[in-house]
Amino acid sequence: MASILRPGNIRDFTIHGKNGSRDLSGNKSEHDSKATLADIRYYENVLSNIITLSVGVKETDDVLDKLPIRGGEKVDIVLEDYNGKKLKPTLYVNKVRNVVSDSIENNYSLDLASEQLFKNDLSRVVKRYDGKISDNITKIMKEHLDTDVDVDETLINYNFIGNNRKPLYVCTWLAAKSIPAQPGEGTAGYLFFETQDGFQFKSIDGLFSQSYKRKYVLTNTPFKPGEYDGQVLKYSIDRDINLQNNLAVGAYSNRSIYFNFYDFKYVDQEFSVKDETIKTGGKDNIQESIKNFGDEPSRIMTRILDIGTLPAGKSTEDELETWKSDPTNPTYNAPKTMVQSVMRYNQLFSIKINITIAADFTLKAGDLIYCDFPEVSTSKSSGANKQSGGIYMISSLCHRLTSDQSSTNLTLVRDSFGRKPF
Repeated sequence: MASILRPGNIRDFTIHGKNGSRDLSGNKSEHDSKATLADIRYYENVLSNIITLSVGVKETDDVLDKLPIRGGEKVDIVLEDYNGKKLKPTLYVNKVRNVVSDSIENNYSLDLASEQLFKNDLSRVVKRYDGKISDNITKIMKEHLDTDVDVDETLINYNFIGNNRKPLYVCTWLAAKSIPAQPGEGTAGYLFFETQDGFQFKSIDGLFSQSYKRKYVLTNTPFKPGEYDGQVLKYSIDRDINLQNNLAVGAYSNRSIYFNFYDFKYVDQEFSVKDETIKTGGKDNIQESIKNFGDEPSRIMTRILDIGTLPAGKSTEDELETWKSDPTNPTYNAPKTMVQSVMRYNQLFSIKINITIAADFTLKAGDLIYCDFPEVSTSKSSGANKQSGGIYMISSLCHRLTSDQSSTNLTLVRDSFGRKPF
């Protein structure tokens, strides 16, 4: 493993403080602070709005007080894996922790995060937004956080008022209401997250429609076969299956009873994956594995029917008349969308695998990769496992650099078993 997990490089790690800048990487002699950076960890996650980075610092130049570092300092970072691929985030100091100082040196940890994490706490979404959710996501991120976002176009029009909520919360809230605008019927459920390429507002259907980016294999030989991009060095498969828990959360079938406060009526909506065509990451159809348990709803929920604010109009009376003519909007079946998204999020993490590979800074959260794992067998020549192998989505990743090696740790997920043809 030592021959594969080769060291990466810290090309730049410059902190901009009140009294100047210091490059803690030691690559710029004019800013040499006699510092050592240890165990750098860079994180992305499809369930997190913000990328983060943590690093241990040992320095003898009292950078902590001379800059000083008090939180909010800009940090320019350039990391490089063994293949020369660079990771170049610009982050800001969020925390200084585990400080241990004596007369010779300072030891502490820095936790860094995107600038938008702090801007988010200083901003509130107040006004009304009309039209497609995808268009409004773009507006909110630009108006409140001064950044762009890569969006998958949504199908529905959804009018809403910000109600003084934080921008990142609003975008996450809208993700569960979104349906992709694609040929055929799309499945409700989006993910809102940040990668090295910026903010992403992506449908789960769209993520699983991508081509896989890399192909890895777990092998006992020191060299990877030619058809693969790399080796899986460590892995663990979460094989725990809890049918009762899945039934309890309504992963296969659920029923929601909604109260519509516009007309004071109840709306009853059932949803079963047996009745739907779902894009899956594996070969097996979700419906097949639960065909005996999807006839009756396993979870019953009572909710307020959220169809957004009233349609646009010149007056309240005009808005009410427009709404009465079409209470739900023909492109937005609110009850179905809400129960469908519950199922989609629950199913997404049905299968989880953790792997470690040699550092690859081109990989990002939300990417698809292909993995092959051997069959559990006493035979030395056992073939590839047809159930656990195949396409997975990167749910989270950690690019890690230490003094002697660099690696990428991936958490992979998909919603069904079996090797999907490609």
